[in-house]
Amino acid sequence: MWTEEHKSEIAHRYNDLKEETFKAVAMITFAQYLQRCSYEGLSKLVKDVVDLAQKCVANEDAPECTKSLPSIFLDEICKVEKLRDSYGEMADCCSKADPERNKCFLSFKVDKPDFIQPYQRPAADVICKEYQDNRVSFMGHFIYSVARRTPFLYAPTILNLAADYEHALQSCCKETDVDACLDEKAGAIKEKAKKISLKHQHSCEILDKFGERTFQANKLALLSQKYPKASYAELIKILQKILGIHKECCEGDMIECMDDNAELITYMCSKQDVFSSKIKDCCAKPVVERSQCIIESDFDEKPADLPSLVEKYIQDKEVCKSFEAGHDAFLSEFVYEYSRRHPEFSTQLILRVAKGYETLLEKCCKTDNPAQCYGNAQEDLNKHIKETQDVVKTNCDLLATHGEADFLKALLIRYTKKMPQVSTDTLLEIGKKMTAVGTKCCQLPENKRMPCAEGYLSIVIQEMCKKQETTPINDNVSHCCSDSYAYRRPCFTAMGVDTKYVPPAFNPDMFSFDEKLCTAAPAKRELEQMKLLVNLIKRKPQMTEEQIKTIADGFTAMMDKCCKQSDIETCLGEEGANLIVQSRATLGIGV
Repeated sequence: MWTEEHKSEIAHRYNDLKEETFKAVAMITFAQYLQRCSYEGLSKLVKDVVDLAQKCVANEDAPECTKSLPSIFLDEICKVEKLRDSYGEMADCCSKADPERNKCFLSFKVDKPDFIQPYQRPAADVICKEYQDNRVSFMGHFIYSVARRTPFLYAPTILNLAADYEHALQSCCKETDVDACLDEKAGAIKEKAKKISLKHQHSCEILDKFGERTFQANKLALLSQKYPKASYAELIKILQKILGIHKECCEGDMIECMDDNAELITYMCSKQDVFSSKIKDCCAKPVVERSQCIIESDFDEKPADLPSLVEKYIQDKEVCKSFEAGHDAFLSEFVYEYSRRHPEFSTQLILRVAKGYETLLEKCCKTDNPAQCYGNAQEDLNKHIKETQDVVKTNCDLLATHGEADFLKALLIRYTKKMPQVSTDTLLEIGKKMTAVGTKCCQLPENKRMPCAEGYLSIVIQEMCKKQETTPINDNVSHCCSDSYAYRRPCFTAMGVDTKYVPPAFNPDMFSFDEKLCTAAPAKRELEQMKLLVNLIKRKPQMTEEQIKTIADGFTAMMDKCCKQSDIETCLGEEGANLIVQSRATLGIGV
């Protein structure tokens, strides 16, 4: 289906994508590598590559036509005059051979670049006229501005966002209040871009850190949940293709990623009866809009008559024979069968169940009576399920009964004890992100909560783990980060207080209270109270709930008392000093 070789890759891709799309994706590629360059500067590079493509379409044997696409793009970048003036050390990448040269360039991509000003939208009448008079140039600028700000976003998605933006302009420019209409629609597009960009970056990092096997297992679980009517063979076929697409997009090879993605979508749309009844509307859309639509489409209903898995995987006497004959194939079919029956589980939980089953078989198949040994596999695997269900339930209940502020406080206390080395601001940032996951996922129906919560937590944990690579936190964290993708979240959940941690000396300056707190919004006061708690826990990670409550109440009492006084500053000075003395006494921290 997808194996043909081509003499000239660039000619083949140009013929597939046609000029407008090829140009757009070339612009995306350059803007993501060269984030500081102007639109005009990059347009020259795009023109060079398009000229070459057209030359190669006319004659595939022409020089340079047999070069790989990544090489063509990087050669073009390395020809840029004064590259070092704008990009410093990045210019050294040019002296490396491929694929090292590309790896080197990728390492210089800047997420959320602070050297690019936030996008200022021109006035409504200007923007509508621009779009109507100069559609190609206008959309080119849009694609450029999105790509350079989100260097990890895959090209098919950027073109999909561009289509969304065009639809927004077409409908808003007819409205009386164009600005209000665009504010709402453009805001939604921006949020969508941020969210997908996070997911793409996460996919690339997981692929890079844990390798193809883990990546494919996770994707297979998701595909099986989403297309439970599809056969195993069909899903494996598209899984291979999806892996290739992710690798190309992660490596910055956007032209091939775009084309292979279009081929995959065309294939799936031609076999809707095989895959899903839910993609019909998506397949009726224009090519650039189909892909994101299919990704966002609902899970198909699972077939009504799926037999229990117990017979095939637990009661069958020949399990070991099948397992030993084709270890990976046997397990991957297990993941498929298990996932299509459990759309309500997170893919990470499914991988833990599969890993638990694999470990059990490795042990049991060496014994004299394997069938007896793996006979109670179900109880064993249910432990993983119960742990995850309990974590989701406990946290959603806590959020529902106590609200966001107390939920954040509980998370901060928990995570400061696990990693007291992390700065207070970073702990707050992690806590807020985890609270946002709770707020987003806990309001979903029961069957969607777990995939939502654990899916987003995986992203937050990966962000933490990435920081840990450059500035190690502690042994527990580095163990959880590198041990196993599927077990990351339970590993963090189960992590105890860091016993090797030596608290810093007590520094009263860290606990200064400002009279501005009296006029501050309640949220700001909450924040100060949380910072106080985090800083105290860092002095004594073994703090009990009771001690934490005593100190928090002390802070509230102090604020209530002092904010009523005429001389707030003096009161805070005295009461703050008392609070610190009491806190130290409560915690038994010496001078």
